Amino acid sequence: MTLDPFAHHPELRGKIEDPLHSFFRSFQPSELDDAMLALGQDANWRYSDAEREARRIAFLGPWLDRELWVFAYGSLMWNPGFFFAEVRLAQARGYSRRFCLLDTFNWRGSKALPGLMAGLDVGTGCQGLVYRIPADLAAVESEVVWRRECLAPAYLPRMIPVETAQGTVEALAFLANHVATDIVTDLSHEDQVRYLATGKGDHGTSMDYLEGIAAQFAVLGIDDPEVTRLLTDARAYRQNVPRPS
Repeated sequence: MTLDPFAHHPELRGKIEDPLHSFFRSFQPSELDDAMLALGQDANWRYSDAEREARRIAFLGPWLDRELWVFAYGSLMWNPGFFFAEVRLAQARGYSRRFCLLDTFNWRGSKALPGLMAGLDVGTGCQGLVYRIPADLAAVESEVVWRRECLAPAYLPRMIPVETAQGTVEALAFLANHVATDIVTDLSHEDQVRYLATGKGDHGTSMDYLEGIAAQFAVLGIDDPEVTRLLTDARAYRQNVPRPS
């Protein structure tokens, strides 16, 4: 196995945030509780720490003492927050990146300026990255990503096959949960553009999120027509609408 995490893709060196500098490394869902209550969410808006951890152990039990692959299709592509031993370009066949996570909770959007992020859904194929967490780090590093992606019901953890130039691997992926209230799969293109162009929360803008995906695709030479179209249209939208301050 490679000793250099970027051996397959040296162009990604410096394009993925050092986990030690990542906000998500030490992020705790409880830090959001007061803000969520102020937004009118009830105290059960997220899984309790104990329930979240029990779900992780139950789902990932077989992988906690062996290497674990994690598929990235959104912000994990540039800010995973966990340590990894290898990164590869990957394709998840049978799935698509869908901009369907409607954010009104002050992450990258608010009630006044709703934002939009991606979920993984049934589709024709999704290109992204896959990270290998070595066996001796799997128990610790999986908790970091699980705490981030599975704090509430928006995403469903699944093990799915993803194809890479070096072979197919089974990877942990986070799929859009259609029963979650913040997963909205029937947004028009116009609404997607508006939310991406104007969404703003305490942790950034939806435009930054979209730009981040496009930037990694540019580095990797990936042509994603949907991301390109959304980015082009969101930039045009912002030229005609005052940007959030």
